[in-house]
Amino acid sequence: MPSFDEVLKEAGEFGRFQKRVFFLLCQTGITFSFLFASVVFLGQAPGSYWCRIPGAAELSERCGWTLEDEQNFTVLPLRLGNGSSNGECERLDVVWDTSASCASPLAHHSNRSAGNLPLATCHDNWVYKQPHSSIISEYNLVCGNSWMLDLSQAILNLGFLAGAFTLGYAADRYGRILIYLLSCLGVGICGIIVAFAPNFTVFLIFRFLQGVFGKGTWMTCYVIVTEIVGSDQRIVGIVIQIFFTLGIMILPGIAYLVPTWQGIQLAISLPNFLFLLYYWMVPESPRWLLTRKKGEKALKIMHNIAKHNGKYLSPHYSEITVSNEEVSNPSFLDLVRTPQMRRYTLILMYAWFTSALIYQGLVMRLGIVGGNLYLDFFISGAVELPAAVLILVTIDRVGRRLPFGISNIVAGIACLITAFLPEDIPWLKTTVATLGRLGITMAFEIVYLVNTELYPTTLRNFGVSLCSSLCDLGGIIAPFLLFRLAAIWLELPLIIFSILAVVCGFLVLLLPETKGISLPETVEDVEQLS
Repeated sequence: MPSFDEVLKEAGEFGRFQKRVFFLLCQTGITFSFLFASVVFLGQAPGSYWCRIPGAAELSERCGWTLEDEQNFTVLPLRLGNGSSNGECERLDVVWDTSASCASPLAHHSNRSAGNLPLATCHDNWVYKQPHSSIISEYNLVCGNSWMLDLSQAILNLGFLAGAFTLGYAADRYGRILIYLLSCLGVGICGIIVAFAPNFTVFLIFRFLQGVFGKGTWMTCYVIVTEIVGSDQRIVGIVIQIFFTLGIMILPGIAYLVPTWQGIQLAISLPNFLFLLYYWMVPESPRWLLTRKKGEKALKIMHNIAKHNGKYLSPHYSEITVSNEEVSNPSFLDLVRTPQMRRYTLILMYAWFTSALIYQGLVMRLGIVGGNLYLDFFISGAVELPAAVLILVTIDRVGRRLPFGISNIVAGIACLITAFLPEDIPWLKTTVATLGRLGITMAFEIVYLVNTELYPTTLRNFGVSLCSSLCDLGGIIAPFLLFRLAAIWLELPLIIFSILAVVCGFLVLLLPETKGISLPETVEDVEQLS
């Protein structure tokens, strides 16, 4: 009986059928990037706001004040009396009652100067000139509550982490396309609930669930694409990540055109419902069907692929070699039980963690420059495009391992040089830091491909999901590492990044080269890789 790769070569390794499926699934990269980076625009600074004095709302209505009038009566005396206060996190400790004058509401406190009036910390009575522009103004994430904005992003990353474990496992057990479709449905539904969340607790719960399902869409679509093409075309996994970058570049345009955070949230969530149409367009992975002893279904799909590609399967292709490995549900022990699998798993986990930590750290470092948020964000995405081009140019010529190692080492050296460049030549400092980001972006994109190629079909989705969960852990740690260490010495995070990247660069050189080899079907195949 022929093997799956022999049948795939006969049916066409990257014909019209695969190109159509590939293009359709690439759109998932755009919507996932929306979710991944949306907090930048959902949590924009709300502009002018101040703490309202008790009774001010009633007095403002009686006196016919505008918001500017109320702000002047509330904040101006505070600034005159206490120059260090801007009225955002504290207010005058007074109460305006119905006897207060519209022209001078503080007149009955005339026996005390504004500087001698007591102050009170503001807890929940803020006024925003743009009340629904972001989740900050919607849920009062200011002053003592400002850490909750960071919590919202940490919760999303926790959702990614949970999705990697649960939906990665489910995709290996119940099928790639089923879990993909359920995940798309989940992202859409949870996204709508997030947009209309009545309080911050509900917002966090469904943002977590949106992270769970979002990770399910991203990892599963990546595996489907990799499993239906030939070994020479598996760099299509890199192209999927170009669509992720395109999403990063499109997002600021959406945020610029949509004035409210609810509108932005709906705009980035609703497209996921369109992916449900893929039920009629994208088949189950035939490789996965073979591992579940469903050879007839796999062969039927292969005949359909051949038909769409203008090919014809020979009559003797009436059966495909079915995996002799006993069908079992994947577990973490399967990834570390044998020597080679254990080595690959530990190295890949470290590579995922390092890539995410350094990538997000450098993005945040370059992003704290002020200026036009929409333009700066667009440019930061555009910087990533050359990384994908470099990978596509080199990966089929020199293989995976060398670019993987060199990109990490270049990123580490660039971080180290940046840390010791003087501040009076900012253009050079920014250029070298950008080179570091280019290197780590390449490493981040290659780890997806290598991880997929090093695991057997029976464990591929679970293994990639589990290893990539370290990416989410790195994303959670990155802001704390960056800002805590920068408080000690501004360049200290770059020193840590450089050490992590260089170590990773040498470790990945211990992995086998996967250029041109067939995807391993069983653990035994992986153990035989050199």
